[in-house]
Amino acid sequence: MRDAVGKLLLFGATGDLSQRMLLPSLYGLHADGLLPEGLTITGTARSEQSDDDFRSFAREALDTHLPDERKDAEAIAGFLDRLFYQPLDASTIEGFDDLARKLGDISGGLAIFLSTAPWLFGPTIKGLESAGLAGEKVRIGLEKPLGKDLASSREINDIVAAAFPEERTFRIDHYLGKETVQNILALRFGNSLFEPVWNARGIDHVQITISETVGLEGRAGYYDEVGALRDMVQNHMLQLLALVAMEPPAHFDGTAIRDEKVKVLRSLRPIANGDAAAHTVTGQYGPGAVKGEIVRGYGDELGKPSGTETFVAIKAHVDNWRWQGVPFYLRTGKRMPERRSEIVIQFKPVPHSIFAERGGALQPNTLVIRLQPEEYVRLLVMAKQPGLDREGVRLREVPLNLGLDTEFAGTRRRIAYERLLLDLIEGDPTLFVRRDEVEAQWQWIDAIRAGWQAAGVSPKPYASGSWGPSASVALTERDGVTWNE
Repeated sequence: MRDAVGKLLLFGATGDLSQRMLLPSLYGLHADGLLPEGLTITGTARSEQSDDDFRSFAREALDTHLPDERKDAEAIAGFLDRLFYQPLDASTIEGFDDLARKLGDISGGLAIFLSTAPWLFGPTIKGLESAGLAGEKVRIGLEKPLGKDLASSREINDIVAAAFPEERTFRIDHYLGKETVQNILALRFGNSLFEPVWNARGIDHVQITISETVGLEGRAGYYDEVGALRDMVQNHMLQLLALVAMEPPAHFDGTAIRDEKVKVLRSLRPIANGDAAAHTVTGQYGPGAVKGEIVRGYGDELGKPSGTETFVAIKAHVDNWRWQGVPFYLRTGKRMPERRSEIVIQFKPVPHSIFAERGGALQPNTLVIRLQPEEYVRLLVMAKQPGLDREGVRLREVPLNLGLDTEFAGTRRRIAYERLLLDLIEGDPTLFVRRDEVEAQWQWIDAIRAGWQAAGVSPKPYASGSWGPSASVALTERDGVTWNE
């Protein structure tokens, strides 16, 4: 049963995430009549602003980041009426009582979206508790980063758990709000043709790629501390792997789905010290050209030499009955030739080709689930080319396409945060990450990092605009596999 709150509190309300994603998402929900009647949205940050100042700030953010067809003067005015603002230095306990007074009566429920630096989690939680903003009708959404390793993640989770029990804690991974990611569940568990072959008997290997064309983009301080492994693999990529590899849940709800995901994450074969160099590749982008534009290398952008990886490729295994022997190849990097997030399922070839004697060459079937920039599901199947076949049978791989933009042309594509913010407001935990998932992810990632340290692994240089170090090609090719490019 959905249990909508009457108030929403946004920490970091004047930051980049708020401007680009949160305010446009909340406006979209308001414009479509999906926010609860009377819901107020209070922003807080360190800057001194009045309610009217914040409304002007929000109006400018909407003007900049909303597509023109979504701009409706009446809807924008109604949305801005919901907005309020209270300045707050979250590092000190002073000021939280003023915040509580600004919010007023929260007996109708309060949802908090917390997007702050990790070191502020402790003071913020203590401040919320001291001001009576952590009671039974308060739930909290936590934006990453939630720690930099298992120990710091546990420390943050312990701090949060002291005030907010697990059922009122919503850890956000915005990839889980993407429509195509949720379509993985519909594809697997809503169609009878896939599940019988969705295992080691039917699938040869799985590839997951998240590539970016951008470099540091103003995140230098944060990114150089974490690198590609912790920034992308620990959360987004392992969540995608878990959705692909999980067993069928008994129900479509937060408990059943997350129970199955955590089983997968705990079944990941540890990449221990001796395996780190053989099963992973790290890289750091140098100078090059992306989309025809000359760009600098990572060290030049950062302004100093660095051993931080901007690319990582991993050969992973899920050691359970369903996936024994099936490699999962993960790849992510910055300054790649194109922006792309996709999952490629490579099925095994047919056991016997009846066409070989007539010259017909078969390719194994491939399922491509593209998450961005386009959203589609494409199944590559073999078909016979038209002709009399007097000189042999000619077969060709042809795509069966489900383009979401085409098939659902009349339906507006929503920002991932729209769904996640609405689920936070309504108390649906299905698309949020549970503590045991986070800790299983960190345990696996920490072992890789320890392996790198023990083996003295350092990032190999690669040219901006390329698909990473040549060693990442060797990672798959020694298994007879080619990256999907």
